[in-house]
Amino acid sequence: MPTPHNPPAAVRRALRKLGADIRDARRRRRLPMAIVAERAFTSRSTLQKIEAGDTSVSVGIYASVLQALGLLDGLSQIADIGNDPVGQALASAELPKHVHLKRTSGASRDE
Repeated sequence: MPTPHNPPAAVRRALRKLGADIRDARRRRRLPMAIVAERAFTSRSTLQKIEAGDTSVSVGIYASVLQALGLLDGLSQIADIGNDPVGQALASAELPKHVHLKRTSGASRDE
């Protein structure tokens, strides 16, 4: 039996916004829920949950719905280093201050 998960308020807000954005994208395309659900290989009731921002729906189903709407490319950019200033700063802090070339032994200059 899975452990109940109660995500923080910020997560719930973000998923509600994502769900509303998905609903709006579907409506702008004038696609009925049944068609989008079919294209995403899910049920109409699951699509309703997604559009409501339900936290119990897997990210894979959210991704399938985004693909059905032609919006999947945006998902792959979410945690991209280009969109992660904290990660970039941490990676830069780990860079060495000085770089030295290793000298190889045994090679003569006369050859």
